[in-house]
Amino acid sequence: MAYRQVEYLKEVLKSMGLSEDRIMFGYCTAAEGQKFQQEAIKFDKIIRELGPSPLKTKDEAPTKKAKA
Repeated sequence: MAYRQVEYLKEVLKSMGLSEDRIMFGYCTAAEGQKFQQEAIKFDKIIRELGPSPLKTKDEAPTKKAKA
């Protein structure tokens, strides 16, 4: 079920002019911490290479949180 939803969302992203690489589906058990880490690092690299969302406006630039 979740896989189909991710595939549908990829189609939605494509229709919006975004890369379908901005979403990823994977499965890890609780005992596969190293696999999860590797997948998270791989996905982070992909997202960084894609850059910021083209839908984000300049007014929506990330803000730095004030230190308490």
